[in-house]
Amino acid sequence: MNTALLDAPSMLKKYGILPKKSLGQNFIINQRALEDVISAADLSGHEEIIEIGAGLGTLTIELAQRADRVFAVEIDKRLIPVLRNNLQDFENVTLLHADFLQIDPGELVSRPGYCVVANIPYNITSSLLRHLMESSMPPARVVLTVQREVAQRITSSPGDMSLLALSVQIYGRAVITARVPAGCFYPVPDVDSAVLRIDIYKEPVVPRDMIADIFSLARAGFGQKRKKLRNSLARDMGSSPAEVEKLLIKAGIQPKSRAQELSIQDWEKLARTAVEED
Repeated sequence: MNTALLDAPSMLKKYGILPKKSLGQNFIINQRALEDVISAADLSGHEEIIEIGAGLGTLTIELAQRADRVFAVEIDKRLIPVLRNNLQDFENVTLLHADFLQIDPGELVSRPGYCVVANIPYNITSSLLRHLMESSMPPARVVLTVQREVAQRITSSPGDMSLLALSVQIYGRAVITARVPAGCFYPVPDVDSAVLRIDIYKEPVVPRDMIADIFSLARAGFGQKRKKLRNSLARDMGSSPAEVEKLLIKAGIQPKSRAQELSIQDWEKLARTAVEED
């Protein structure tokens, strides 16, 4: 297949476009980094792909050569003429000028089992993942370049868990497939990136009717994560630390535990116990 690595600096200069920091615009300019993203996507050629932040079309072209259909979403209207020009030979690409966070992804694609593959702005990582996981038809697989530190947080395990890790791992299995140095992008960001792959489960690992209760408790716990749960949960639950301690013990959780030490199953047990106590 043809390589599609575009000369981002020259192309931006040609169109008189300055990258916007507010939109998190850092364009891939390294072939190995591009290949790492494509490799993580593990495409068979039959998938429908949603790309968020199509940029100049570097990744879009590679996806178009390997997938059934690509829906390329770009929020920056300045880039639309560039994309139209760069993608004119690919009839299987649908270009949309839109804010992806305002779109139901299930309404873009024609069938379940679609994938999301994108080099996303770092500042929308959390909201984007939540938008995808909670959509009417979640993707089967998500492959994103994200800030390396955020990727590490998302893939963390009990002892070093975060609210973001919990919110992703309830819905899918997350792994880091490659490290992407800052120099692989233009303009060069302040931090290194990573390729994050999330394989979405057919059903969350906890009952759907428990998710809201789990997140309500987890937000309170992680809101003061340096405190022991008996203290961090007391105020939000309208209970005393002693009452919360009894609840923790009943759920089989050590009273001295902190939020980052709990597993998804621990949060489920705690939420279930709290509901039973009400």
